[in-house]
Amino acid sequence: MGLRREVAGGVGTVTIDRPAKRNAMTADMWRELPGLLAGLAADPDVRAVVLTGADGDFCAGADISELTEIDRRDGGHLSTAAEEALAAFPKPTIAAIEGYCVGGGCQLAAACDLRFAAEDARFGITPAKLGIVYPVAATARIVRLVGPSAAKYLLYSADLIGVEHALRIGLVDEVVPVGGGDGLRARVAAFAATLASRSLLTQRATKEIVDVIASGAPPARVEETAGGWLDEVPKGGDAAEGVAAFLERRPPVFTWTAPAP
Repeated sequence: MGLRREVAGGVGTVTIDRPAKRNAMTADMWRELPGLLAGLAADPDVRAVVLTGADGDFCAGADISELTEIDRRDGGHLSTAAEEALAAFPKPTIAAIEGYCVGGGCQLAAACDLRFAAEDARFGITPAKLGIVYPVAATARIVRLVGPSAAKYLLYSADLIGVEHALRIGLVDEVVPVGGGDGLRARVAAFAATLASRSLLTQRATKEIVDVIASGAPPARVEETAGGWLDEVPKGGDAAEGVAAFLERRPPVFTWTAPAP
């Protein structure tokens, strides 16, 4: 119980495993996540990571009984440290969401690069039910993801919304029907395998450049970021392999590996 880590076929899977509490995150679990991610970042066999929950729920948020410890102001929010570690992860990340994705669960999902959800998933950001203030970093990330108005809707009301609403405002990227094969897990596994076969150099460059643009940085900062990656292309080897594979009509085998953060 807690956080489980598995690696197979170039994809690392982190499972939030506390089903008796709908996978609510304890203080220890929030503390554990950054180190677990650091290990996956340093593993050259891992080219993409999936974050999911056990037994039909993604994550019901922070364990309310430990909220004072999790969100203490003097030493910083444990949830924010975990969220930032996930957002800064140097390889593609996918949240595979079933059931409840609430509060800190939304915080974690929003920190992933992409969010795939089963059609019965439910989303909510619920500090207004507790009389607390959602962490600033998490609020800023939600605003960037769905826009100010939709963020206010979620935070003001604390209501749960379904996947069609979440898809409409940009909180999720793809909705997967329930039933038929393994549904969400099969779709995410297939997509993660595709990501693992692509150029990590391209993905890492894209992630950094997109994040800089989304932060509202001035054009000079964007150009500086892009320039550093353009300099890496001839040194990384992936471009030469990609062109050779295209000309030889074979799948490319990319070998560039991102340094650990």
